[in-house]
Amino acid sequence: MVKTEKFIPKAIEKIKAKARGKTIIALSGGVDSSVCAVLAHRAIGDNLIPIYIDTGLMRKGETERIKEVFGDMNLQIIDAKERFLDSLVGIKDPEEKRKAVGETFIRVFEEEALSVEAECLIQGTIYPDKIESDGGIKSHHNVGGLPEHINFKHIIEPIDDLYKDEVREVAHALELPEEICERMPFPGPGLSVRIIGEVTREKIEVVREANAIVEEELLEQFCPWQTFAAVVGKGTGVKGDLRVHGWIVAVRAVGSRDGMTAEALELPWDTLRKISSRITGEIPTAARVVYDITPKPPATIEFE
Repeated sequence: MVKTEKFIPKAIEKIKAKARGKTIIALSGGVDSSVCAVLAHRAIGDNLIPIYIDTGLMRKGETERIKEVFGDMNLQIIDAKERFLDSLVGIKDPEEKRKAVGETFIRVFEEEALSVEAECLIQGTIYPDKIESDGGIKSHHNVGGLPEHINFKHIIEPIDDLYKDEVREVAHALELPEEICERMPFPGPGLSVRIIGEVTREKIEVVREANAIVEEELLEQFCPWQTFAAVVGKGTGVKGDLRVHGWIVAVRAVGSRDGMTAEALELPWDTLRKISSRITGEIPTAARVVYDITPKPPATIEFE
C-alpha cells in the first residue's frame, strides 16, 4: 500500500519540476483525475486549468454533477459531443474506437492549450492502464490510444505508479469528498466501449439509461468495484401484443481489489429480476437483459 505522507509531497514536486506556465488537466470527475487536480493545484496554483470535455459518451447527469463539484476551480467545460460522435462513425473494432476517442481527446486539448498558451498536459493515468496497454490487452485513451504526434511539450502523469486502491488512499489523505474517493472506475472512451459494434445516438441513449438503472439498483446495497450495463446486440422480444426486435442489454457487476482480476457478484435473483423489469419497462427499445458472470480473466471487466 502507498505511504501517502511520502507520496503526496513527492508527487507535488514531480509536477512542479515538469510543469511550465499554464498547464491543462483532463478532469473527468473520477478519483484518478480528481486526485491529480488537487495535487497539481497545490503544486502550481492558478497556473492549473482544469478542463472537462463533454464527449456525449458520459453517464447520465455527469456534466451537471461536474459543474457542482468542481465549479470553484476555474473549470472549463468544452462541449464536443458532435465531434466525438463524428469520429466514431463507421467504427466497429474496439481498439479503433479507443484510438479514435484518444486522438479526439488530444486534439481538443491541444486546441484549448493554444487558446491559453499552455504547453503541458496532466493526466490521471494509473499503473493498470499502462500494464493493459503495454500488454496489448486494450489501449487506454490516455496511454496506448494516444496518437503518435502530440503538440504538448510535456505530459505529466503524477499517479502512474499507483493501483486504484492506492489512488483512493491518496484521495482520502487529500480530504476529497467521499463520493469521489470511492467512485467506480469509468472507461476513458466512455459509453462507446459499452456498445458492441458501431456507436450510434440510439445505442448511446439506451446504454446511458440502462447504466443509470443498474447503478441505482446496485451501488448502495452491494458496493461493487464496478457495475454497469452494455448494449451487446439485438434480439427478438414481445412487448404488449407486438413482436419486437430490440436491444439486448448485458449487466455487469464485479468485485475486485485493483482491477487486475475480478469476480462477478452473486446477486440475488429478485435484484436481477427487478433490474431486468426496469430496463425493459423504462427503455422502449430494450428487448431483453442478460447478466455476465465471467471473471477476469478470461474476460476483461468492460466488454470492449
